[in-house]
This record gives sequence, C-alpha cells and structure tokens, in this order.
Amino acid sequence: MFALVDCNNFYASCERLFRPELNGKPVVVLSNNDGCVIARSNEAKAIGIPMGAPAYQYDALFRKHSVSVFSANFPLYGDLSNRVMQILSEYSPEIEIYSIDELFLKLVGFDFFDLQNYGTSMREKVFTWTGIPISVGIAPSKALSKLANRIAKKYPEKTAGVYIIDSEEKIIKALKWLKIEDVWGIGSQLSKKLKAINVFSAYDFTLTNDAWIKKNMGIVGIRLKRDLQGLPTLDLESLGAKKNIATTRTFDRNTNDLNYLEERVSTFAVACAEKLRKQQSCCNSLLVFIHTNGHRQDLAQYHQHILVQLPFPTNSSIELSQFATAALKKIFQAEYQYKKAGVMVQDITPEYQKQLSVFNNSNELHAPLMKAFDKINNIFGQQKIRLGSQDRRIWKMKQERLSPRYTTKLSDIIIVKV
Repeated sequence: MFALVDCNNFYASCERLFRPELNGKPVVVLSNNDGCVIARSNEAKAIGIPMGAPAYQYDALFRKHSVSVFSANFPLYGDLSNRVMQILSEYSPEIEIYSIDELFLKLVGFDFFDLQNYGTSMREKVFTWTGIPISVGIAPSKALSKLANRIAKKYPEKTAGVYIIDSEEKIIKALKWLKIEDVWGIGSQLSKKLKAINVFSAYDFTLTNDAWIKKNMGIVGIRLKRDLQGLPTLDLESLGAKKNIATTRTFDRNTNDLNYLEERVSTFAVACAEKLRKQQSCCNSLLVFIHTNGHRQDLAQYHQHILVQLPFPTNSSIELSQFATAALKKIFQAEYQYKKAGVMVQDITPEYQKQLSVFNNSNELHAPLMKAFDKINNIFGQQKIRLGSQDRRIWKMKQERLSPRYTTKLSDIIIVKV
C-alpha cells in the first residue's frame, strides 16, 4: 500500500498558525512580487477567488470580504514543511517528498495494521506538533493514493481527513467519481484529446486502448493506467542530482537598465552555482533568458534566450557569473522594458567525472575559494559573502504584505510575556 499525505491549503495554513484569529476567515497568499494568488483558504475559495487570480484585479473583492492577503513567505513555509516531513518520515522507512506540502509513504509489511488508525495517528501527531492540518489517502498504488487523498480532502466530515481505497469496489467507485482533467499527470490539453474519444472519467481512462495511450502519452501513460487499475507500477522516486537547475525572478519594476539586469543575472548564476556545488556537480552549458511584461500590451514585447556551451565544466560562481553576463549582453536590446530574467545550468555531470582539456580548464584556485564561500555563508547566513557584481540587497521583490519569519529569523520570534 501507498499513502499520500498532503498539507491542507499549506501556505494559508502556515500564515494562520501564528495568527489564530484568522481561523475561519478568508486568507490568500500571493506569488513573488505580490503578483497573483497561489494559495487560498477554503473560505477564500468559497467567495470565488480563483487560483492564479491577478491581485490587482481582485483587490476590491479582497476589501469587500475582508480577505487577509499575505506576500509569499517561503523561508517560513520551507521550515514548517521540513518539520512536517520529519514527523511523517517516522511512519515508514520508504518515503518520497513529492513537493513542499506532499509526501508519499510506501507501507510495506503493514498487512496487520489498522490503516485507518495509522492515518489518523499521522494527522493528530502532525497537527499537535506543528499546527498544520493534513489529509491522508491510502491505496494499493501511488496514483490511487493520490485519488484517495483527494476524496479525504473533498469530504472531511465523512472521512475525518483519512480515506482508504482497499477493495475493487472502492477503486471502481473512486475512478468513476474522478473527472479526467483531475487525474494526476493529465493536463488540460491532454484531457481535451481524451474527451474527444469519449473519455470523461478516470474509469474511462482505464478502459482506453493501450495503443492510443502509448501513441499520445508514451510509456508514462501506460504506467499511469496500470497504477489507476490498482496494479502498482509507479514506485517511489529516490532523491538524486538534478539534471537542470534554474533560478528565475520577476522584477519589482519594468526596466531597460543593463547594469541592473547584469546584477540580477549574475546573482541568478551564483545561486545556480551554489546548488551545483551542494550536489557535487558541474555544468557544461547554461541558458540565459530575458522577458518583457506580457501583461503590458501597451509596451513593445520581446522574449529572447541564448544557450552557451561552456569551454569547460564548472561550478564556480565567478566563472558562471562571467559567462551568464556575457550571454546577457548578446541578447539585450535597450529599446525594451524587461520584467523577468533567469539563468538555467544544463548538461550537469558529477564533479569527480568532469572532463579536463589540454588548453582550457576551470581555474583550480576557485575550488577552495568556493568551499570557503559556502562554509561562511552556511554559518553566518545566506549570501553574507557575495561577488562584487552582486548588489548588497538579496531580495529585489515587491513584498508589501510579508509576515514575520517566526521560525527562521531570531528578530521575528514570538515573545511571550508572563
């Protein structure tokens, strides 16, 4: 059996954790630069605030219903996520952290356990120790556990937040209930194709011809079909080195200042380099892109990227920053106003396998220097040491409604007077 544990309205729940007066009231969390809604409490959903809603368009609705609006506080969310995952990891030796608020557990050898009580124990312990509400779905496969979790979350009064699919009858009933567009791994475009051949539910999908699925979805589609039929095909994925690493940001303003863009791209390259070193890897190519503001149709639009093959594999912040800013200059056009940029490092190989060249290699002095950089930053805080090409200010985002970092910043810790 597999269990899928999902934190309920996670970002909104994190904000409520330290503001209990917001329980039962509408809460939304905005994306970087306070752009659009990325999390909603059930009360916010009930008054018609959709996911992805542009904040400026719904400002009147926020005021009308006294919605509490927060800027995304990712350091706080990340810390609370780690606490939840640590607790849940005690319930099985085999786990897969699927996202910041989701975790799969493989329940092997639990044949004589009361899984309903086991799931209830998870909910009670996580809520008691962290204050974060969760839902638990348990089923014979990963895809079905995802579906069971959806049912647990949809009908909390009937399920008490825990739902188990443990019979053929329950599998069929659940599959017939789930719409095809809501099936894990099937997006809007694919669901349109499936509806065109009269596939409207997850159950219909399990009856679909394998040849059609393989042609339109590949072997991944076949595996999903088997998993939905209750035949465990999708196993837990081990946490390995990333194949691509990207750092992108939307700016707090439109700009055509090349110096500003160079500083941003340099900082993004440094962030990618730090992640490479953390997983003991090097990259052999990098991609730099710049975008104008697609929401400003009154401004000229320009989207461009450039892929650079590096002369040698590297994870040096200095070298990647130099390559990235040089690439930026090749695609920069001064007549446009830019809103977003990013750096992606690709062709990643293990550091110990990097291929050396006869004439051109990474500066060997950079390795001990980067090691010192990382050690100091780990001890004293992120980016205490930076390159000269980076600005002193770390976050350049609009965060007008940012809550305190209650658990990650000493000056924001709650003070209790007795």
